[in-house]
Amino acid sequence: MASDEDRSVDELFAELPEKWQRALEEVGMGLPELRRIAAGPDGMQRVRRILSEFSTSPRSERMGDNRGSAVWPWVRLLLVAAASIVVCLLLSLLLGKLAGLVGLGLGMLVIWLVFKTPDNRGVRVARFLTAAAYFVSVLVGTTFVNAWYLQVRGVEQTATLVSPTRQWTHGTRETYCRVRLADGSVHEVIDNKDDCAHRVGQTTKAVVDPAGHYKPSLGTKSDIGGIAEGYVFLGAAVVLVLTPATALVLGRRDRNRALRTVA
Repeated sequence: MASDEDRSVDELFAELPEKWQRALEEVGMGLPELRRIAAGPDGMQRVRRILSEFSTSPRSERMGDNRGSAVWPWVRLLLVAAASIVVCLLLSLLLGKLAGLVGLGLGMLVIWLVFKTPDNRGVRVARFLTAAAYFVSVLVGTTFVNAWYLQVRGVEQTATLVSPTRQWTHGTRETYCRVRLADGSVHEVIDNKDDCAHRVGQTTKAVVDPAGHYKPSLGTKSDIGGIAEGYVFLGAAVVLVLTPATALVLGRRDRNRALRTVA
């Protein structure tokens, strides 16, 4: 059997696990490049040093492996964060703003996944931005998703104020307005605590969800608000997507630089 010094670059490369071969090719150190290096002064010595440095690097076990690669932890983080946000927005149909508490609970999983990402250049900033974007998306989204929905799907109609309900909230007795819609159904209005007792029987404008997912909102669509918060939500969503992508680019540059330095 030929010694390590007698083997060609093709033989040395062929002995590498397939996932390592793919990883070297991804960073520009595939077989053609190794052959070029081998043809130069002290070429085979440099090739062996590259392969040795790569095989002993902790990252080599992760590169080229879908589940353990440098890409997968960031993709997994993005998928879990996005899914958690969607779940919270859907739960707001049942829980209202309390869905934000579910988002905070799921945030513990997101934070755990944040610290499972590779330790590349600038990763601390990327981790912070990703976590911050998630919590901003959850808190803003669960607070204003009803307003955004009614802005898009809501229908303005005339409603009649009826006897309000009174509930204890945070130690105080609050009055919640109710309206009778054109179809005769009575609904408590959303996000409205006001003394409506003296206006029972009066008509008012209300924005109504035709599907019945959300309670009506007193006033017109222009009174609902939530536009500025919508831009904040979209901005956080963009940061949530772009930050992992940027971290991956920086990480790949670091790996390329390290291998080319060895070369």
